[in-house]
Amino acid sequence: MTKAKYIFYGLAVMTMVSQAQEKKIKKAETKFTNYSYASAISSYEDLVKDGYTEEEIFKNLGNANYLNANYKEAANWYGQLFQLGVTDVDPEYMYRYAQTLKSLEKYEASDSWMNKFRKAQSNDQRALAFSDNQDYLEQIEERSGRYKLKNLGLNSKVSDFAPSFYGKDLVFSTARDSGLISKNIHRWNNGAFLNLYKATGDGEGNFTELDKLDRKLNRKTHESSTAFTKDGQTMYFTRNNSVNGKFSRDEEGISRLKIFSANLVDNEWKNIIELPFNGDNYSVAHPTLNKDETKLYFASDMLGTAGESDIFSVEINKDGTFGAPQNLGPQINTEARETFPFVTDSDILYFSSDGHPGLGGLDVFATDLKNDSGKVINVGRPLNGEEDDFSYIINEETKKGFFASNRKGGQGNDDIYSLIETEPLDFSCHTNIAGVVKDEKTGAFLVDAAVKVYDSKDNLISESRTDANGAFAMEGDCTDGNYKVVATKTDYDEGDKIFATVNAKDATGIEVVLAQTDKSAPIGTDLAKYLNIEPIYFDFDKYFIREDARISLNKVLAYLKEYPNVKIEVGSHTDSRANDNYNLRLSANRAKSTAAYLVEQGIDEGRISYEGFGETQLTNDCSNGVPCTKEQHQMNRRSEFIVVK
Repeated sequence: MTKAKYIFYGLAVMTMVSQAQEKKIKKAETKFTNYSYASAISSYEDLVKDGYTEEEIFKNLGNANYLNANYKEAANWYGQLFQLGVTDVDPEYMYRYAQTLKSLEKYEASDSWMNKFRKAQSNDQRALAFSDNQDYLEQIEERSGRYKLKNLGLNSKVSDFAPSFYGKDLVFSTARDSGLISKNIHRWNNGAFLNLYKATGDGEGNFTELDKLDRKLNRKTHESSTAFTKDGQTMYFTRNNSVNGKFSRDEEGISRLKIFSANLVDNEWKNIIELPFNGDNYSVAHPTLNKDETKLYFASDMLGTAGESDIFSVEINKDGTFGAPQNLGPQINTEARETFPFVTDSDILYFSSDGHPGLGGLDVFATDLKNDSGKVINVGRPLNGEEDDFSYIINEETKKGFFASNRKGGQGNDDIYSLIETEPLDFSCHTNIAGVVKDEKTGAFLVDAAVKVYDSKDNLISESRTDANGAFAMEGDCTDGNYKVVATKTDYDEGDKIFATVNAKDATGIEVVLAQTDKSAPIGTDLAKYLNIEPIYFDFDKYFIREDARISLNKVLAYLKEYPNVKIEVGSHTDSRANDNYNLRLSANRAKSTAAYLVEQGIDEGRISYEGFGETQLTNDCSNGVPCTKEQHQMNRRSEFIVVK
């Protein structure tokens, strides 16, 4: 973007020319200090060729190119600045370097420098916006593809920008044919001063008969950024502070910007007066009106501005007087440039900014003034790109509009493009709620868990299920307050997590942990029956563990490992053959060998007690002296596993 329009961000115009003929480095510094950036760039580049590698030279070369929208050149010089290894560089250079890297489409490198900037300036609105929107590129892509663009045939080889609707016609600012004599060349970028032109339209988007507006409007100053009342009788426009049509400068030699109004009388623009909230020591520019023409919006660096320029509004009273300007606040304004506001009939504010996360240079953003959340949305590609995109206007009924850009492929420094909006922006306010659900014990991600979000009054806000990675993502509402995420899954106890939403910010990184449902058997239960396993049988007069018994024992083993707090008592038995005392000893050995098997497999011996009951607890009538088959006696030679804790 050229200085021809950069000055209308609410910054200053400087026309002083240093007459000093000092050494090269002093001469370059003087040019830079006097805002002669185009000339300063050439002088500094000569110094670099001569071997100068000073910090101040790289800073000024970066800044001079940045302020002239030569972002790729600026990235080069900022990069060399940081290669010097200087540790106390102002964090603003980190931010500008990050911005210029986007113009090279080096988004990963840009994000890396933004993270450095965030650490250095944690309370900066730009750092906070980046922190809350680290997936900004994905968000921009989601909103992309909504416009059809066309370069207008009325563009020239110089700068054309700031279109505004004037009935069917289009009024815009241009640097064309204002002369190439030295008094009409601006030192900032060696470009001509700006004038207002009107292109006659046919209502179908075609324009003919390009005419320069009234000489009373176009003086020997910059004129730009117009806004017209619906009846076409009043216009507001931007002009340098001037006296008798010539620059008027402050004590620093800077000609500030002001908004003027004019009335159409007998087909001529007359009664040109400056608005009462202008100032000689700050700039006011880019007027636009709301639907009922009760408010004027503009950009300024007046007292109370957060950054280089902010968006303000001012009430227009019924008697034609104005109220006090109001800053639109930190949701919209950052420490960088917010400029070129435009308000639609439905109170959607479009503006350009290089403070909100974007694609590089100035991007066009939108916010719904009717919504208190103030959520700012990047309008996406192809309207936004790696260079400057600005001065957006649109007719909401026809979905047609215009904007300016210095992107590649244009006819001049800045070109005006027509646009057709094919899909509206979604301004319904919502927040992104995202996180994961995990197993409390193992930390494993839980798939297909049901996730619901409730507000502080237990109203269901949104619901979803976790994916293959245990992740969930939902949309919430924008109401400030506490919310609860509740997750459920079969075989797990319900889990929840409380979070808060403030200023419609997204809630991400939420982690809900679920504990497995305790299905341990109650005290007194025989695990052999509870687990529906084959009984642990022993051979006659033996107490070793049979191979068929190991299958059932391993199921008991798995259960004890799953429920590490469970304790059991192994009770072993014999049949009625042999005498009672012998059978007590035999059953005790069977109980001991059964417990030993479990301990050998990793179960803490403190969790297992054992006891032999001999033939005192027969499962059938095969007591002493009762004739029974081998199979009936086998039923009594067994081990049991009774839960005791």
